[in-house]
Amino acid sequence: MSRTRRYARSRHAMLAGTALLAAALTACGGGSGSDASGGDSKPGSKKKPDMAISVNLTGDQAKPGEPVKVSVGEGKLALVKVTDGKGGELPGKMSDDGTSWTSERNAAPGTDYKVEAQSTDSQSANAQFKTAAADKVNKVTINPGKATAVVGIAQPVSIVFDNPVKNKAEVEKHLKVTTSNNTEGSWGWFKDYTGNDRVDWRPKEYWKSGTEVKVAMDLNGVDSGQGGGYFVKDYNTEFKIGKDRRLQVDLDAHKLTVTEDGQAVKSIPVSAGTPGGKKASWSGKMVLMTKEGTIRMDSQTVGLGDSYDKMVDYSMRVTWSGMYIHAAPWNNAHFGNANTSSGCVGMSDSDAKALFASAQVGDLVEVTGNGSKGKADIGNGYGEWNLSWDDWKAKSALSPTPQNG
Repeated sequence: MSRTRRYARSRHAMLAGTALLAAALTACGGGSGSDASGGDSKPGSKKKPDMAISVNLTGDQAKPGEPVKVSVGEGKLALVKVTDGKGGELPGKMSDDGTSWTSERNAAPGTDYKVEAQSTDSQSANAQFKTAAADKVNKVTINPGKATAVVGIAQPVSIVFDNPVKNKAEVEKHLKVTTSNNTEGSWGWFKDYTGNDRVDWRPKEYWKSGTEVKVAMDLNGVDSGQGGGYFVKDYNTEFKIGKDRRLQVDLDAHKLTVTEDGQAVKSIPVSAGTPGGKKASWSGKMVLMTKEGTIRMDSQTVGLGDSYDKMVDYSMRVTWSGMYIHAAPWNNAHFGNANTSSGCVGMSDSDAKALFASAQVGDLVEVTGNGSKGKADIGNGYGEWNLSWDDWKAKSALSPTPQNG
């Protein structure tokens, strides 16, 4: 055989062997995980899917008054942040298994929200929604307001609602009283003198002097229920309890005794309401509601015909229905010996001036003795102190056996 033919056969064998080796290498190293540059990706590896979240509220007409719930499709959530258009953030809690997050506050009406989420794998996802505007808005009147810095030992926290509150328990859950000395107290629901729904918070016992009180009403996004509408803002107030001062009116002795820190400091001759009929005074435990100074008193506004119409000095309100403590110089002859007024507790100008100067809103006013027309309704001023502690607690919507009121 010639040298030329032997060389051709050898070359053919070499090429065949090279092809078999290439096929073997291809079979061992092939698969979708390989990259174009021959990288070292693991066999069978796949690209991680993008993070996907779902939010219970969607679109631009989402229902307000519900918590925001964010869930993750795969993996676990590490962080969720829900903010409104003004930068306010809804606080929330993660589920135990890390797959969902729920806000502690409700979504407010007419509000844009942005949802930002991160997973434990450092992936992120976003979402947006807007809640529908409220068809009806509920508002409140709060007492003591922010302008009242110091009040007496009998002053309750009082909230009167513009519209009916059917969801009393839900509303009450969003009301919180914090005190500097862990004072025990409870909310109670009833009708205000105006006929509106009202909820008050009173301590179990009278406040202790020096107590600092903060009230947080986290109502934004809470639904009042049928006919009431949504709340669209939060409210808050704070105050401090002043001196332990009590005004004790004895209808039989015709006198008002002022006590401070348990000690009698002054006895004032007075003439209270005429016994029997509409002109009698209210009795029981009440609260000094306001210090109004010189005001016009017209008997026709309280259902007493044309009995009086005059300017009265040093006027301090005790009930919404018109019982005051005030100066009554025209009745001077009866101070200390007879009750002849139209329901108020009257005294001399000098005594009224001094009392007006020292008294504070929230002081206890207690009227005892014969000839009264009984205790005023609980909403006619602040009449909750006439109830036992158990009866008062039963007026909470969160009580096991709440009373209707």
